[in-house]
Amino acid sequence: MQELKEKASDLLEHAQDIAETYYKLAVVNVTEKASNIASSTITMVLSAILGMLIMFFLGFALCWWLGDLVESRALGFVLGAGFYILLLVIVIVAGKNIIFPKIRNSIIRKVYEQQD
Repeated sequence: MQELKEKASDLLEHAQDIAETYYKLAVVNVTEKASNIASSTITMVLSAILGMLIMFFLGFALCWWLGDLVESRALGFVLGAGFYILLLVIVIVAGKNIIFPKIRNSIIRKVYEQQD
């Protein structure tokens, strides 16, 4: 009878160890996914900021150049604004069917990314 109690006690101890190990593994997996998402988010935000700065300066240079071509700085900036309005319309039209699904799929893929 004593031997049975010892085996039951050992079994309970092992079950507790296994449960604790699974808990620690779950914490590690959640931490890894959260750190991947956070690092991807930071990278995307920094890339977006740098991209906007690049677009700003390239747009400014384009407007200045167009102003020199048409010999009217103001008209150059109006033409540059028209170009950006055209880009905005393209993004709005293509956004629902092309851009947003790609972004959504990328985020979902990143969240469910499995480690090999």
